[in-house]
Amino acid sequence: MDWMQLARTLVARFEGCRLKAYPDPATGGDPWTIGYGCTGPAIVPGLVWTQAQADAALDRELAKFGAGVDAAVIGHLEPHEMAALVSLAYNIGLGNFRKSTLLRLLNAGDRKGAAEQFLKWNRAAGKVMRGLTTRRVAERALFLGTDA
Repeated sequence: MDWMQLARTLVARFEGCRLKAYPDPATGGDPWTIGYGCTGPAIVPGLVWTQAQADAALDRELAKFGAGVDAAVIGHLEPHEMAALVSLAYNIGLGNFRKSTLLRLLNAGDRKGAAEQFLKWNRAAGKVMRGLTTRRVAERALFLGTDA
């Protein structure tokens, strides 16, 4: 299975798909979100998408985040590693991914240390979120090539 399909499955599982814009669960407001966790200035209260729009947006976003991860990582990634990193970056943003200890350890050749860093990214608005903890365990397991 290629990284895009693995990442799509993981992101869809944890983001879910909502076709009507909703407020961020951590803030109760901005950023407004739609589809599989898509945000941006065009996402406003009351916006409604079709399933086809949500699927197309997810594919575009995964390609964008995949390119960002690929540009940041030194060396070869297996598809399962790439998918896990794309899922993480999709959720925390490429800027945070680029500045992360996870990336620094990975680029230094410490895959095991990098894998442990997934578990550090389980907060939103400063609060530990059970859903993020579950997601990070699954991403870490995928990265390591094991079952969560």
